[in-house]
Amino acid sequence: MQKVPGEVRERYEKLKKTIEHHRRLYHVEDRQEISPEALDSLKYELVKIEESHPSLITPDSPSQRVMGEPLKEFKKVRHKVPQWSFNDAFTESDIRAFDERVRKGLGEVPAYTCELKIDGLKIVFEYVKGKLHTAATRGDGVTGEDVTHNVRTIESVPLALARPVNIIVEGEVWMSKEGLKKINREREKKGEPLFANPRNVAAGSIRQLDPAVAARRNLDNFVYDIAEADLRVPETQYEELKLLQELGFKVNRYFKQVSGIEGALEYWRHWQGAKEKEPYLIDGVVIKVNERRFQERLGYTGKAPRFAIAFKFAPEQVTTIVEDIAFQIGRTGVITPVAHLNPVSVAGSVVSRATLHNEDQIKRLDVRVGDTVILQKAGDVIPEIVQVLREMRTGKEKAFVFPKRIAGCGESGRIERIPGASAWRCVDRHSFVQQRRRLYHFVSKHAFDIEKLGPRVVDHLMERELVANFDDIFTLTKGDLEQLPHFKEKSIENLLRSIEKAKKVTLARLLIGLSIDHVGEETAYDLGRHFGSIEKIKKASKEELENIEGIGPIVAKSLYDWMHDAPSRRLLDRLLKHLSIQGVGSKRSGGKFFGKTFVLTGTLEQMSRDEAKEKIRAEGGGVASTVSKETDYVVAGTAAGSKLDKAEALGVSILDEKAFVKMLS
Repeated sequence: MQKVPGEVRERYEKLKKTIEHHRRLYHVEDRQEISPEALDSLKYELVKIEESHPSLITPDSPSQRVMGEPLKEFKKVRHKVPQWSFNDAFTESDIRAFDERVRKGLGEVPAYTCELKIDGLKIVFEYVKGKLHTAATRGDGVTGEDVTHNVRTIESVPLALARPVNIIVEGEVWMSKEGLKKINREREKKGEPLFANPRNVAAGSIRQLDPAVAARRNLDNFVYDIAEADLRVPETQYEELKLLQELGFKVNRYFKQVSGIEGALEYWRHWQGAKEKEPYLIDGVVIKVNERRFQERLGYTGKAPRFAIAFKFAPEQVTTIVEDIAFQIGRTGVITPVAHLNPVSVAGSVVSRATLHNEDQIKRLDVRVGDTVILQKAGDVIPEIVQVLREMRTGKEKAFVFPKRIAGCGESGRIERIPGASAWRCVDRHSFVQQRRRLYHFVSKHAFDIEKLGPRVVDHLMERELVANFDDIFTLTKGDLEQLPHFKEKSIENLLRSIEKAKKVTLARLLIGLSIDHVGEETAYDLGRHFGSIEKIKKASKEELENIEGIGPIVAKSLYDWMHDAPSRRLLDRLLKHLSIQGVGSKRSGGKFFGKTFVLTGTLEQMSRDEAKEKIRAEGGGVASTVSKETDYVVAGTAAGSKLDKAEALGVSILDEKAFVKMLS
């Protein structure tokens, strides 16, 4: 037998203890300290350790149990049919391995039926002669809680079936996302704590002693399986779902039969993107062997069927380990601590780094090298660490202390904390690293938008001393570019054409590209609309700058200082020799968006986000980067992130792309 390394055994025991704690909170007490996705991530790591070291597996392992201990307040129901839970898959390779096991076990190629996995509370319904007899929670798989009095209040649960059959079926009770918002609005008015998600509310409602509570919460349900019946059960899972509909049960309408595992993967990919459109939470899909005879041949493991698997959607929260903390130097010299992580898949992409923002954030979270942490990535949001799982600590973790010097901050490497802020920055503001970042920003789509001139090309140009500052870009010739690796004639022509096109630039984009501290996108547009020319900005006093709407004393001082710094002025004068500055245009007081502030989140299909911003500004509106009570509209594309959640919490009007385009027209 292979010996288990001590550090693996230690982590395995930590995982067992942590998972049991959080599973009990979630399944028994209907509350949570971490997200279900983070809990899944811990379970997944535990299973992978068990696969490598089977000798660790014991009957009390979280992978061997159906969780959900019955509460003492309810009458207990012993299930006539044992209740199983599905094994989980998180990657396409997991699903292909499942298919391989199925085909090997059968010696044949099966069809599959795919169903949506609703995030709710599993209920076992028993009907006697077509009448609802009992409804019970799954409990520990053998014994559940009798919650019939509450389930009877759910309108979609039939009290009598279309035929007088004796049947036991399994399903999911759920609350709609809109229902959760309504309840939370009422609780907020009363000063009560808000519920975290619809699943917890549904579970808590069903496990109330007073059925009036469940009745008020407008719960719903789907039924998806026949566990036992005195009628002929169809030969396939697909036809079984059709039969359940005929008997009067509410069945989720999106079930689909596919011919092979690639069809199942295609179904999963579709719903990964489409899940948000439905009124209920969907956390994955369930893939089942379609033929009943094949299901019976494959049978069950100790806790799960071998013929089915739950394929979870790419989570927005996962757990991983902090391997190191390094620094990233920005274009303005600000230093951002970055956690180097054990690579992990989150929101559909593999992530190995996450921002820690600043020193205060590290202290608030108490992040240490070696910690197990919860990593979050939603939509277009940069991955960040949101929580440390302190219960996973072994005592070997190392607390992090900000250094006094950082390589890349010029010759001395000295750093300083910015007065009145939580960030640190380089004392020397002109190091090679910072200048490279500034050039990356200058050519980016938000500033001069020079196509074909990405970070890699900028690096090559700087390494060969062809470019040192912004104005050098506009002096490049064909002979210069011929020195770059892999640059052929067509590539050179395309880049020179892009550089020539970039010489015509709006005043706002010029200000954005200069990397002036505190002058962001909206500030640049405000300045451009107010002054109309760069010459007027150069001559403006601090007082004049401060009096512009949206420009405070900090921004005014930063802009004034930059414009009166001799090297900066010389750089600007050199740059202006190559440029044709276009006016921004004043805010249209008669524009349909005048006085309105928009925030964009997610991916738009009919236009880029930059194009959407331009259209909003053309109609007199403003665009902000964060959601607040002052936000009038949030435009939410696909894969919208935390900005959408904040808008919902604040009651800000939310527009999908179709509604936004309609407003524009």
